[in-house]
Amino acid sequence: MMADTDQTLHPADSSSTIEPPVRRRHYERHYAESVTVNARTEDVFSFADDFSELSSHMNKSSKMMMGGRMQISFDDGRGQRVGSHVQMTGRMMGFDLFLEEVVTERVPPRHKVWETVGSPTLLVIGNYRLGFDIASKGNSSDLRVFIEYDLPSSPRLRWLGNLLGSIYAKWCVRQMVKSARLRFIEQPSNR
Repeated sequence: MMADTDQTLHPADSSSTIEPPVRRRHYERHYAESVTVNARTEDVFSFADDFSELSSHMNKSSKMMMGGRMQISFDDGRGQRVGSHVQMTGRMMGFDLFLEEVVTERVPPRHKVWETVGSPTLLVIGNYRLGFDIASKGNSSDLRVFIEYDLPSSPRLRWLGNLLGSIYAKWCVRQMVKSARLRFIEQPSNR
């Protein structure tokens, strides 16, 4: 049995009212990756808040998608406000793919989360929660992109998820980080 936690998010402006608690579920697996870019947090947020920018890897044919691609459609909120919906449809290796996401948390210019609703029709992962955090670092910003996900619930696909789910999740997060890296010049590492 998985436990739920309640969490209250506070808007950036403390004079604003407190947002209602977000009911957060737990997922089986997770992955995160970060990058430091030469940009203000507001500019990085503006870029990452735009699904057509951050998720552009999904509508391009790729080896990871076995030549398939997803078409992205938006509601009036374009995925840029809490409650806004985004749908993706596509085809991969003869299978129809479908998912719907809803924005659950959005605190400009620092944080955004969206997660699947319903039962996505995917091959190697099931329901998921994706998001990013941005922190100011002088004249640059740290962007951290993360995914939390379940394996497919179907027994015939769960074995495939065990085999390829983590590879796909890492690819997806890395593509988002790469898009930010290409949009803004990356800071050299101090390692």
